Amino acid sequence: MWQNDGWNVRVRLGVLTPHADVGPESELRAMAPADVGIHAARVPFGAMRPGGGMDETIPLAPVRAFADPPYVDEATERLAAAPVAAIGFAFTSSAYVIGASAEEAMLERLCTRAGGVPVVATCAAMVDALHSVGASRLALVDPPWFDTELNALGRRYYQGTGFEVPFSAPCSLPSGQTLIRPADLYDWVIAHVPDSADAVVLGGNGLRAVGVIERLEARLERPVLTPNQVLLWAMLRAAGTTTDDVTGYGQLFSLAGPPPHE
Repeated sequence: MWQNDGWNVRVRLGVLTPHADVGPESELRAMAPADVGIHAARVPFGAMRPGGGMDETIPLAPVRAFADPPYVDEATERLAAAPVAAIGFAFTSSAYVIGASAEEAMLERLCTRAGGVPVVATCAAMVDALHSVGASRLALVDPPWFDTELNALGRRYYQGTGFEVPFSAPCSLPSGQTLIRPADLYDWVIAHVPDSADAVVLGGNGLRAVGVIERLEARLERPVLTPNQVLLWAMLRAAGTTTDDVTGYGQLFSLAGPPPHE
C-alpha cells in the first residue's frame, strides 16, 4: 500500500494571504477534508514584520493598500496558473476600510487577473453565509489588534449590507496572533455577546478562532461564523464541490445557502 502523497484530491483551492501570516492556511487545512488541497500565495502586508509580528493595533493605510494593485493582482495571476478551482482572499479588514462596493470592484478585478478562476473574498463570503443561516442581527467580535476605529468600520460594513449590529468590539485579549488561546476567546465571547444578536461574527483571518465554533454554537444556540470558516465554505461552493463533509466547524457547512457572491 502506498502512503498518501497529497496528489489524490477532488479539488485544489488557492488562498491569498499576508506574507508573514500563517493563520489562514493553518485554519483552512484544519477544517478541509483530506481530499481538498490548500495552496497559498503570499501578498506583502505593510503592517506585518518578518516572523509575523505586528504592533498592538494595526494602522489603516497598509490595510487599505493590501487590496490595491499591484501585489495582490500579481499574486492572483500566479496562483491561478496552478490547477486550482477557486481562489480565496484571506483578509478581512481591507473590506472594512474600502466598503462593500469597492470590495466587489476588487473581486471583479482579481477575477479578470485569474483568467476565469473564481475569486471569493472573506467579507463578501460572510454576507452570503449570514444570509444562509438566516441571521439579521450580528454581534461583531474583532481581534484585539483592530482598534475601535477599524471595528467601527466593520460595523458600518455590515450595516451597509443590510444587517443590524447591536454589538461590536475588539476582544480585549492579549494583542498578538500567537497569544490568542481558544479558551480565552470562548470565555470572552460568552461574557460579552448580548441576547439581542442572532449570530456571532468573528473578524480577522489571523484570529485563532475556528476551534471554538462548535462549542460556542452549542452554548449560545446561535450560528457562529469566522473568517476562514466562511472563506472555505465560499471557495468550496465556487469550485462546485460539496461543503457538508466539513464537520466539527459549525452548522454553516451543512447548509446549501444562496448562490455564491457574484
